[in-house]
Amino acid sequence: MSEAVHKLDVSLPDSSAPADSKIDHAASIRYWSSLPSTSSNMLGMLGQYPWYSRIELQGSKNFLSKVRRLLPAVPAGGQFHQGVDCGAGVGRVTEGFLRHVCTVVDAVEPVAKFTQVLQESQLKKDGVVGDIYTVGLEDWYPGKQYDLIWTQWCVGHLTDAQLIQYVSRCRDALTETGIMVVKENLSTAPNGLDMYDEEDSSVTRTDAKFKLVFEQAGMNVIKSEIQTGFPKNFKLLPVKSYALRPKV
Repeated sequence: MSEAVHKLDVSLPDSSAPADSKIDHAASIRYWSSLPSTSSNMLGMLGQYPWYSRIELQGSKNFLSKVRRLLPAVPAGGQFHQGVDCGAGVGRVTEGFLRHVCTVVDAVEPVAKFTQVLQESQLKKDGVVGDIYTVGLEDWYPGKQYDLIWTQWCVGHLTDAQLIQYVSRCRDALTETGIMVVKENLSTAPNGLDMYDEEDSSVTRTDAKFKLVFEQAGMNVIKSEIQTGFPKNFKLLPVKSYALRPKV
């Protein structure tokens, strides 16, 4: 689903049903298709704060730099050759970050009007954006090998089972030194469970759930980090980045 939002920290009602059982992909597509096709809109309620995106993107750059230093086989400088922006929206992350670390960036995004923006963008004309796949992550089967698979603010639209399958497919699509990064909001529910959001039919997972998913998908977390730098007066859900490599 679309590269979405860093949501406000609002606790949702408890329910006996697993949060991911309520996910409705059609409802999610309807929600995102009803919104304007702009980069600021991809930040949802925070689109009115342009400094927010700058801080968030810088956090991603810093995190990836730290990850690369952990992997001797990955050059510390220079660019990855082939990357992919999963849940790309209209390309905010590709424009502000991935284009500077990858030679070519493919895009995976289920909302057709967002991929149309990418198709007509200067990034596409310049060859920075490569193949564009208008498909949900649950139905995306990589047809090539990637040096960097970046997945941000979109896996909340997948059920737990679909997320495990997606991460497994990405594991098999990494090059020998490839890295997968998942950057997502974390649940702050007082009961310690995942939270379901009716507005866009998505789930915000706990740190423990993400680690379980990665384990079941055959991935090792080689580094993880909470995004910092946001003003303390903004009550936002915590955002955590996970760098993943296939288990040996």
